[in-house]
Amino acid sequence: MPLDPALIGRRSSELTVDIERGRLRFFAKAIGQTNPIYSDVDAAKNAGHRDVLVPPTFLFCLSMDVPNPFEYLEELGIDPVSILHGEQAFEYVAPVCAGDTVTFSTYISDIYQKKGGALEFLVRTTDVTRDGELVARMTSSAVIRNQAAKEAS
Repeated sequence: MPLDPALIGRRSSELTVDIERGRLRFFAKAIGQTNPIYSDVDAAKNAGHRDVLVPPTFLFCLSMDVPNPFEYLEELGIDPVSILHGEQAFEYVAPVCAGDTVTFSTYISDIYQKKGGALEFLVRTTDVTRDGELVARMTSSAVIRNQAAKEAS
């Protein structure tokens, strides 16, 4: 069954997370990030930051800290085996550092189809704020394979 475009604007529960230095260091090491501004306080401060800087894709990992990060799929009746990751984009408005507390507010920002409905795209946008001010925006697209539409075409 196709997703209803009326779902655009639907919000998930907000998530507030404290950003910890140890977790940043671990993430930087895991992704092979060698720039010390992502793991060393002095290097980060010498580069003009308040503390260790958040690596570019780290906020996505934090956004997954909810008990069931794919609950929205269940709520929409989407079978997880029909999902493909389509795209992920990050826009930083201000630096995010260790010691910050950030809030993630996610909503469905677009729904559209391609290939006669065989592929549906569910676009979700997450606004990341610190003290009520936008510091980053993440956008992700999930591609949903609709077998019934594919067979009908």
